[in-house]
Amino acid sequence: MKLNLQTKRAITAYPVRVICISFAFVILVGTLLLTLPISSRNGLFTPIDNAFFTATSATCVTGLVVYDTFAHWSTFGQVVILLLIQIGGLGLVTFTSFFNVLIRKKIGLRSMQLAQESINSTSIIDIQRIVKRVVIASFMIEFAGALVLSGVFIPKYGLDGIFISIFLAVSAFCNAGFDILGREGPYVSLCHYNSNAVVMITIALLIIIGGLGFAVWNDLYDFRRTKKLQLHTKVVLGATAGLIIIGMVAFLALEWKNPMTLYGMSTKDKFLAGFFQSVSTRTAGFNSVNLNNLNDLTKLVFIFLMFIGAAPGSTGGGVKVTTVAVLIMTVISVVRGRQSTVVLGKRVPKQTVYKALSVVFLGTVTVCIAAGATYFIMGPKVIHDGIDALFEACSAFATVGLSVGVTARITLIPKLILSLTMFIGRVGPVSLMFALAMSNNSRTRKQVVPEGKIMVG
Repeated sequence: MKLNLQTKRAITAYPVRVICISFAFVILVGTLLLTLPISSRNGLFTPIDNAFFTATSATCVTGLVVYDTFAHWSTFGQVVILLLIQIGGLGLVTFTSFFNVLIRKKIGLRSMQLAQESINSTSIIDIQRIVKRVVIASFMIEFAGALVLSGVFIPKYGLDGIFISIFLAVSAFCNAGFDILGREGPYVSLCHYNSNAVVMITIALLIIIGGLGFAVWNDLYDFRRTKKLQLHTKVVLGATAGLIIIGMVAFLALEWKNPMTLYGMSTKDKFLAGFFQSVSTRTAGFNSVNLNNLNDLTKLVFIFLMFIGAAPGSTGGGVKVTTVAVLIMTVISVVRGRQSTVVLGKRVPKQTVYKALSVVFLGTVTVCIAAGATYFIMGPKVIHDGIDALFEACSAFATVGLSVGVTARITLIPKLILSLTMFIGRVGPVSLMFALAMSNNSRTRKQVVPEGKIMVG
């Protein structure tokens, strides 16, 4: 009994541990449901490795698939995937806190700390109101997106268009990249809608809003009263806009004359596809062109965009735009001879810089190991070159879901490797390392360590 109590305390000692365990629990439940015959279109059991991969991809809002979502999964299976996306996008802890608020259940300090960590809020003050605002706003945005999309899909597919619109809206807002448009062709995603501005712009806006992060939403909502924005919000908005423009210009420049991607489109459709793919590549995973036909240089640009990802506390993945912004400004500050990192006239704490360095380093190591292991196991006969393996591994870590055809052909071990990569990317490499650490961090902080000098650069 004493051991059980100690184990429980060790698990719940830090909010990040509970969040990691909650994601693992949702994946486990999703795997069990997806293996059932009722979840498959042919009424047979789905192999547990494929069910596990799909459940992990949906819960980690990635979008990498081993089956076409429409072709293999029944309506029940698709609903399970949709629920996994919704829970994974907002977080099980966020939903639990939200329903506790709805039933007016008293929330303790530890529960409030969990909710704060789940939505990446900077303050625990009034966290219940913020959680309620986040969940309600999410549902409203998804409903609005589905309403707009239904104007396209209901005339085309009748009543089925309602479910298609809801599925796409939730998947886009949660930056998941799953779709059920396989009825138009296997793994087609949005390739048939490059000329449809309503579909492309609506989904792009849902992706952007979901990728801004809950802290930015809250700050923008309070702007009417405060008339000022926090530094975090300014950096997220500026970096998001900059990366969308950079990605769009690079994609158009590199693919404009590629006969396998953009060449046959009108100028308007090219710009629409460029904008959409730039938005989707950073975190969402929808594609409007066949990614197998991209130039290698375009793939490298996409890898760069995927690795950066969205904002902290959002439904998107990657190392986050603020992380990269802090590192860039740190380099600029060092070059200018400053002792501290300065961003928009504000000094950034060294602890934030250290965390940014750790996130990028661990992310890079994770992607390289996953890519190397996948390429080594599958071999050049299945994966044509290393850049495709790197593309797939980065897509998994950044929870993007774009694929150049590798995932559909991988075997058991690479599936497990990419599944772990998706999980690490969703909960965050630093958070996962912290959750696995069983040492007493408060004791470590009190240690006095002698200073040493190392020459660098």
